[in-house]
Amino acid sequence: MTVAAAAPAWTPRTWTWQGHRICWTRVGEGQPLLLIHGFGASIGHWSKNMPALAAAGYEVWALDLLGFGASDKPVQDYSLDLWLELLHDFWAEHIQRPVVPVGNSIGALLALMLTTRHPDLTRGAVLLNCAGGLNHRPEELVLPLRLVMGGFAWAVNHPWIGPLLFEQVRRPASIRRTLYQVYGNRESVTDELVELLYRPSCDPTAQQVFAAILRAPAGPTPQELLAQLTQPLLVLWGASDPWTPIQGADCFRQPAEGLAIEFHALADTGHCPHDDRPEVVHPRLLDWLARLG
Repeated sequence: MTVAAAAPAWTPRTWTWQGHRICWTRVGEGQPLLLIHGFGASIGHWSKNMPALAAAGYEVWALDLLGFGASDKPVQDYSLDLWLELLHDFWAEHIQRPVVPVGNSIGALLALMLTTRHPDLTRGAVLLNCAGGLNHRPEELVLPLRLVMGGFAWAVNHPWIGPLLFEQVRRPASIRRTLYQVYGNRESVTDELVELLYRPSCDPTAQQVFAAILRAPAGPTPQELLAQLTQPLLVLWGASDPWTPIQGADCFRQPAEGLAIEFHALADTGHCPHDDRPEVVHPRLLDWLARLG
């Protein structure tokens, strides 16, 4: 495939959804793609990917989910179903053509939900280290870890312990240490990336939103969604990810008969392959999209 010159940097735009301001952008022309970020991230987490995808001949859409990035952060209940409704309405308002959602972590789970629950809106989906749920299900954890995670969720939602704990978690030094744990390529952990994740945490309601999301229901499992799948998937998985270990990807690596799932394990790559090693992700992604037609 011939690649044109790199597209210009993305420009933030705003859209009002259910009374809340949502930040979004669009670059390029061609078949539409919808980029869906993961927990704590935003449009800027796709900054290495949007120009490459636009230059390859795609119309690239991306938005900050409610509660993240530059979108509003109302203090309310959050769920995967809420964000799925946002994605559906964003498609109806802006895209209005069958799209390929490309998601990372909980964004990948949302991409799978959009593809299975609204197949008329999509042509397939790309999943990057798909989360098993918005939060851990207690039955999935051994007893000691179940107690630790339960204690953390309680502390985060405590009226005075929660803000103190959030203040520690959101510190740039803490963010950098976490990124070093979940990125395979340490050179991708830049000051710009740390700032991208830190800046939204300074919003007045960020701690309350963080707490609300951590007490939210886990939502559907990938296995439940795959039982409804009728469209092709590309699944890329950073094999060094400690958050969604590749051992949990068996439902994608060994899919049920009749499912069109292409799976690639990416060596020395962590939880965010698109930002960790885009030079590895882009060839596989563009090849699959070209074959999708």
